[in-house]
Amino acid sequence: MPVNGKNKTLIVIAGPTAIGKTALAIELARHFSTEIISADSRQFFQEISIGTAKPDPDELAAAKHHFIDSHSITTFFSTGDFEKQALEILAGIFEQNDLAIMVGGSGLYLDAVTKGLDELPDTDMQIREELNTLFQTEGLEPIKQRLEAADPEYFAKVDQFNPQRMIRGLEFFLSTGKKVSGFLTNSKKERPFNIVKIGLNLERALLYDRINHRVDLMLAAGLLDEVKKVEQYKDLNALKTVGYAELFDYLDGKLSYTEAVDKIKQNTRRFAKRQLTWFRRDTEIRWFEPQSPATEVLRYLEQTLRRD
Repeated sequence: MPVNGKNKTLIVIAGPTAIGKTALAIELARHFSTEIISADSRQFFQEISIGTAKPDPDELAAAKHHFIDSHSITTFFSTGDFEKQALEILAGIFEQNDLAIMVGGSGLYLDAVTKGLDELPDTDMQIREELNTLFQTEGLEPIKQRLEAADPEYFAKVDQFNPQRMIRGLEFFLSTGKKVSGFLTNSKKERPFNIVKIGLNLERALLYDRINHRVDLMLAAGLLDEVKKVEQYKDLNALKTVGYAELFDYLDGKLSYTEAVDKIKQNTRRFAKRQLTWFRRDTEIRWFEPQSPATEVLRYLEQTLRRD
């Protein structure tokens, strides 16, 4: 089913956390007999599963997934690495299928594949070392404050629990005097396949209820025990993320258990808000509610895939 003269299509499913992206991706993958690329920057890591809401064994068996448990938290894996490897995997999928599915809530990773990453000017490594030292001695807060003042556009959409990306944004500004947001996705790279984007969203109160319920389910499934198993690695960037950072603070005596749980829910809601801010800028996304029958999404896809 060619689109715009091409005969291969990547279907992208985007949206905030806890919205139901995985279930829809599996249903579409089964319908089209194809494979799924996960673009969730935390589901890559083998050591953490409960707090990242990875597909369960039954879901993984229902459709072939890529980038689930593909890397260790001790391995550096950049957005550029993901772009390169995901395009290689897509090329392999397209040898056997006309369609592939990519699903996730990490906007930068989705954009890396669909739009490509911009080449950024070199930065001052001395500044990077100074910022890393500042982070080690005073934590992330001073870096967050300086980045927000220097580049509010980048600050608004970056994962504010990821020190590496926060430091990178401030490092770029201090090295060049320019905002990194001014260099992101300025020129969209041509891809040898079509791209159709599906977005899932809900009225905010309903979404927040889903998020709170998911956190409760994660805790009941043993999230705290999972956090204890990786506590020795808590200084790694991979674990400075919602659900883990708060429970590390609980284990360190900085928060009570109730305070940590409340913080997880609050920070997850804030993360979902930032995800939606990112995705709403993309005019190519066709939005659906998760309650919409999959047949409605399939009808839209069938119509889109038939266009000349």
